[in-house]
Amino acid sequence: MGEGRCCPTMDLLRSEPMQLVQLIIPIESAHRTISYLGDLGLFQFKDLNAEKSPFQRTYATQIKRCGEMARKLRFLREQMTKAGLSPSTRSVRSGDIDLDNLEVKLGELEAELIEINANNEKLQRAYSELLEYKLVLQKVWLIMMPGEFFYSAQSSASAQHREIEVQNIGEGSIDSPLLLEQEMITDPSKQVKLGSVSGLVPREKSMAFERILFRATRGNVLLKQALVEDPVIDPVSGEKVEKNVFVVFYSGERAKNKILKICDAFGANRYPFADDIGKQYQMITEVSGRLTELKTTIDVGLLHRANSLQTIGYQFEQWNLLVKKEKSIYHTLNMLSIDVTKKCLVAEGWCPVFAINQIQNTMQQATFDSNSQVGAIIQVLHTEESPPTYFRTNKFTSAFQEIVDAYGVAKYQEANPGVYTIVTFPFLFAVMFGDWGHGICLLLATLYFIIREKKFSSQKLGDITEMTFGGRYVILMMALFSIYTGLIYNEFFSVPFELFGLSAYGCRDPSCRDASTVGLIKVRATYPFGVDPKWHGTRSELPFLNSLKMKMSILLGVAQMNLGIIMSYFNAKFFGNNINIWYQFVPQMIFLNSLFGYLSLLIIVKWCTGSQADLYHVMIYMFLSPTDDLGENQLFFGQKMLQLVLLMLALVAVPWMLFPKPFLLKKQHQERHRGQSYTMLLGTDDCLELEPHHDSHGHEEFEFSEVFVHQLIHTIEFVLGAVSNTASYLRLWALSLAHSELSSVFYEKVLLLAWGFNNVIILIVGIIVFICATVGVLLVMETLSAFLHALRLHWVEFQNKFYEGDGYKFFPFSFALLSEEDE
Repeated sequence: MGEGRCCPTMDLLRSEPMQLVQLIIPIESAHRTISYLGDLGLFQFKDLNAEKSPFQRTYATQIKRCGEMARKLRFLREQMTKAGLSPSTRSVRSGDIDLDNLEVKLGELEAELIEINANNEKLQRAYSELLEYKLVLQKVWLIMMPGEFFYSAQSSASAQHREIEVQNIGEGSIDSPLLLEQEMITDPSKQVKLGSVSGLVPREKSMAFERILFRATRGNVLLKQALVEDPVIDPVSGEKVEKNVFVVFYSGERAKNKILKICDAFGANRYPFADDIGKQYQMITEVSGRLTELKTTIDVGLLHRANSLQTIGYQFEQWNLLVKKEKSIYHTLNMLSIDVTKKCLVAEGWCPVFAINQIQNTMQQATFDSNSQVGAIIQVLHTEESPPTYFRTNKFTSAFQEIVDAYGVAKYQEANPGVYTIVTFPFLFAVMFGDWGHGICLLLATLYFIIREKKFSSQKLGDITEMTFGGRYVILMMALFSIYTGLIYNEFFSVPFELFGLSAYGCRDPSCRDASTVGLIKVRATYPFGVDPKWHGTRSELPFLNSLKMKMSILLGVAQMNLGIIMSYFNAKFFGNNINIWYQFVPQMIFLNSLFGYLSLLIIVKWCTGSQADLYHVMIYMFLSPTDDLGENQLFFGQKMLQLVLLMLALVAVPWMLFPKPFLLKKQHQERHRGQSYTMLLGTDDCLELEPHHDSHGHEEFEFSEVFVHQLIHTIEFVLGAVSNTASYLRLWALSLAHSELSSVFYEKVLLLAWGFNNVIILIVGIIVFICATVGVLLVMETLSAFLHALRLHWVEFQNKFYEGDGYKFFPFSFALLSEEDE
């Protein structure tokens, strides 16, 4: 936002000045005015009808109408997805589309597609049935060929007929098959008539189908099954199913009824066939002809459907955006209240001060375009309500601002940590991720996203990819700082290089060529930038780097915590809160720097002088025995006296933070209600303490005990936090050491070990393992770990010194912010 507008220079330190504005809009131009304000995207409407349900509001009918159109558009999108089409990103503009015409057009398209789908479904079902019928005829024709199963079935029927004639003479046995119970009393000619049922049954049910047939008919059926090699489309479900063709020969109506019921129960599709082989061949020919005709008809229908959907796809995004815009406009209109004259709508909302003229011009344009006789009125309202927070960001700064907002949105015009986060966040990450080889890998990965950002912006990405793409500029800064700190640590995948000149150390004589520490002397000037490459691989490397990184972590931590306390001063000064300056900022600065500022000074002095003093001993006995002589731990003249002064200042700072502020707040409260002071009525950091239960009359009782307990908690939290937060910055040292050692292990124990075997296959395997370990562990897991630790240092150690984060975001009514998903 903000591109192309005549706006003041972007300022991230303080949020934009906001105003509560009232708009009085004539009804005839209301729709166009809201639409133009949506295009402008700089006005946040307040809901003036909060007590009404959605169905009681003025424009509920229009919203319902837009909802129905959105449903039709979802239906069209589903149809395009099923057809393998996607809405065209380059929509064809067919002039200004009227909502009424679009509603009619969408209704016609929906009805047409439903009819096409229904006809296509019927044709597909008929095609599937004919295909199954053809399979049945082909398989049965093979069965009915001379010498095949059908002839054995007929001979069995003749034998059965002779057996029945014999049984007619004698007395029927109790073991006679049930199929003969009725045939025994009928004409014997009927008993030899052999009926048949044929069709297809799902293969997985074929065994059960055969067993049930046998049991239900007491074995008085003849069943033949033939395997269908390829799955066939079931006419009922439309899914591909593996099936068997079956033919059942039976005798008698009773058996036939049982067989038909069993077929229905098993989902078997039945198809008739003629006894005569010639007729069967003729039927196969007819069915094949009908299949060809149906296939042609289906293809023509599908082509017509695809053409229709493709035509829809060209304009789909335009229609979808129009419906979303209209729906959001009517949602916004429902937030406006109707004037008593029923001729005007009254709106209230927040807007940046710089946007007042733009809003006025927009409303005048809407009045002119609507041919309205009465213009819209805009007037500024005065309120004690806290305005929303609005920072104008761009694609670079927005990701850093999101990191801050995830902790809490800044209070209105509170100092924004996002300004410093742009530098401090990637730098602290790089302190833990210092390797310029790994930094180059991160840089190449993020440059890929940045170079192709236009393409990725228009695509639907996965969750992880979308998150990475959104933070591409954060990763870019992290990569650049990692290259910088990697050059300082002199590590390229844990390998040192003499990039800035030769090492300062050399051998006394040629015999110490492979020496690690013994025999090395300083032969030239100090290595100009970063760690001397000779330190790597020596026995004293780890103690040296541990000492360096630990002290560096404390220096960085104390510096960032001091920055946080200084920001609290600027907050207090901006809001005119002198109590916070004198009784919060000053004692906090004194306490922190009397202890850890002094420790930082000792570290710098020790580095500059090369002293062997034990800083642990100095800091511990500064509290335990402040009057004892420092001895060999003395770094400079007057150190003992300075320690005593600093210790006294730190002890004084604690009650300084605790006691005066609650009493001064109580006095201020009493003076305000006596009419002696009207200062700090607004814009104080302690509004919760001053006015815990503010009402319209402002005569609430001051809860001194509550304020005192709150200040006590705040003081204890700062005193203990000064120690714990400083210790927390040691994570910079710990993660940097872990990253360096892991990188060294992968290089020495994988790559060099594989190289030592002098075998090409082992070397290739070693290189693959090294690449996988580097990418998986160091470039993914370590990156995430360092990112989370840097995030914690900003949220907990830095921002808690000054940042309240209890504001709420400015959400303007803007068409640019419409979600891509259908509402």
